[in-house]
Amino acid sequence: MESTAATSLASLWDEVFGTQPDPDTWVVIATAVAALAAVVPHGVWRLSRNAITIAHEGGHGLVALLTGRTLTGIRLHSDTSGLTVSRGKPTGLGMILTAAAGYTAPPLLGLGAAALLGSGRITLLLWLATILLVAMLIMIRNAYGALTVVLTGGTFVVVSWLAGPQVQAAFAYAVVWFLLLGGVRPAFELQAKRRRGGAGDSDADQLSRLTHVPATVWLLMFHVVSVCALLGGGRWLLRL
Repeated sequence: MESTAATSLASLWDEVFGTQPDPDTWVVIATAVAALAAVVPHGVWRLSRNAITIAHEGGHGLVALLTGRTLTGIRLHSDTSGLTVSRGKPTGLGMILTAAAGYTAPPLLGLGAAALLGSGRITLLLWLATILLVAMLIMIRNAYGALTVVLTGGTFVVVSWLAGPQVQAAFAYAVVWFLLLGGVRPAFELQAKRRRGGAGDSDADQLSRLTHVPATVWLLMFHVVSVCALLGGGRWLLRL
């Protein structure tokens, strides 16, 4: 019994932390096109943007915890907006990093995930994503948010456990392309809202009040991070 359990554990370890074959180039390109089709058309984006909001609010929550703040809850709304509430010092580095983590989280997650795929660790990526979604579900404080995270996490679980290697690879690449491409658009949307006089309490405006640095500078930072992550992550995914 002990030998069988040890063998099974070793097999699971190898499966999760081992490497898997790279998909064909046409699969990488096709998943990039599919991700682009989920980001560019406005009607599709209104639905797919929920996944970016999960990453956005998850970024706020994770950095809040890492900087010693108390995370009290996360809400995801049907209009693809979200709210992360944490307790702690209202000013200082921890609050600044927490506020800056939202718009930068999706592209940086995409960049890190692209690095995993570039090293052939497809299964590890799927498992890590599932763990992060489960951890986030614990902090969700509204029904729509819980439903969104459960459906997203359930998709990862089904693909991780039931799909074959080729389907897992295609799914993983599509997700990472989506994070990289979808991480670029929100900063442009925020810029357009601010130009029209809206979004007065956006992350960029909160950062401006915290640091006395103009909100446009923080908005520029969001642009730089997302575009650089897309370029760097894209090179890893395309093996350039």
